[in-house]
Amino acid sequence: MAKTILITGATSGFGKACAEYFASQGWQLILTGRRAERLKQLKAELGNSVRQIITLDVSERDQVFKQFKALADVDVLLNNAGLALGLEPAWEVDIDDWETMVDTNIKGLMYCTRALLPQLVKQNSGHIVNIGSTAGSWPYPGGNVYGGTKAFVQQFSRNLRADLLGSKVRVTNLAPGMAESEFSEVRFKGDVESAAKVYQGAEPLRPQDIAETVYWIVTRPAHVNINAIEVMPVDQAWGPFSVHRT
Repeated sequence: MAKTILITGATSGFGKACAEYFASQGWQLILTGRRAERLKQLKAELGNSVRQIITLDVSERDQVFKQFKALADVDVLLNNAGLALGLEPAWEVDIDDWETMVDTNIKGLMYCTRALLPQLVKQNSGHIVNIGSTAGSWPYPGGNVYGGTKAFVQQFSRNLRADLLGSKVRVTNLAPGMAESEFSEVRFKGDVESAAKVYQGAEPLRPQDIAETVYWIVTRPAHVNINAIEVMPVDQAWGPFSVHRT
């Protein structure tokens, strides 16, 4: 019997790439996203691999619990929905951007996990893969609240593993570094030129790279839990300590 993966934020970037890759491997898909037309288009492209599409904003708690309550026989929850907004220093940030990142990256992930977790515990199997970021471990100018939300994802994933000890439910935090997708266009609110500069002169990760990594994680033997993976392109590394000199 084909396994089923539930992917949040499936209409672009990592989510879309994961949908396409898992479909190619014979999995069934439950896909969620805010953009109904893109979900319908993806369903048309992937055909019978798509078990269900759900138009959903993960930050809407009541909707998440209502929709997820009706689901059954889910093997993997991929908490992929998330975003970054802006690169301004903390004292110049639009506070609405901070709240949107918290609502989506933290609250949305919490709601989806809490809504599906009882089913996974009851069936004593399953896997939750949370898409974190290298920003959750390594700071950079302008990363302020985005990095904070991804640090939450990292620690939440660890604490889930602690709670689930004794069950067969697995949890992984997957933390990508620089990756080229619609992510930067969203960060710069549709400014394609600014988004392109993020990757200029470098070869970033691609959504396909992350899709293949997610597939590897969830297809390990049932007794193996991949706690965390941090993935960067070869063209990215850590910089030296910054020192301000007068």
